[in-house]
Amino acid sequence: MLPVVILAGGLATRLRPITEKIPKALVEVAGQPFLHHQMRLLAANGVTRVVMSVAYRGEMIEEFLGDGSRYGIEASYSYDGDKYLGAAGAIKKAMPLLGGAFFTLYGDSYLTVPFRDVAQVFFDSGRPALMTVYRNEGKFDTSNVEFADGEIRAYDKKNRTAAMRHIDYGLGVFRASAFAGIGDGEVADLDTLYQDVLRRDELAAYETNERFYEIGTPEGIRDTEAFLLS
Repeated sequence: MLPVVILAGGLATRLRPITEKIPKALVEVAGQPFLHHQMRLLAANGVTRVVMSVAYRGEMIEEFLGDGSRYGIEASYSYDGDKYLGAAGAIKKAMPLLGGAFFTLYGDSYLTVPFRDVAQVFFDSGRPALMTVYRNEGKFDTSNVEFADGEIRAYDKKNRTAAMRHIDYGLGVFRASAFAGIGDGEVADLDTLYQDVLRRDELAAYETNERFYEIGTPEGIRDTEAFLLS
């Protein structure tokens, strides 16, 4: 199974005051830090190697997760450093720990999609990048993907259209080559990278009918907790 880089460096301002003293990954959900649930989910999907891309209070994440062995996972850490690098910039910095191909996952996402199936579609596509998408219809968040006939036609979080019925599900797969245009230490956004590879017709897609769960907002925490407790 491909390694997973977890983007867990954000400030989580929408969850303050909870996140004034702890990072979002350690917010309690269903009686445990969220990262505990995320690690168990990844292990159940056959993931054996995780790179935590961290910044804000990242040392607390490292102290909690350690080497990952209690989850059957090998965990390592990549720190942004003196400045926030953006998601794509942070992945670029973590690249020496990731190898030639890897999953990308947000640190506040709980995704029940079968990772192995997503990886298979990625390799079968022959493309350097894949985005998972979900037919959202504006239900759980604002839809931002136009998807038809198995292909992503448009992706934009700022300039949305009526044809955008799907949403970026939060799980990506990339070859390292997709990040070749980003310099070391450069601030770069993952949304922009997705748009760049889409323009070059290098973005594959995997559509899932499994709704996503997230802890980025108090409402998201309530939904995720209810799901985990069920």
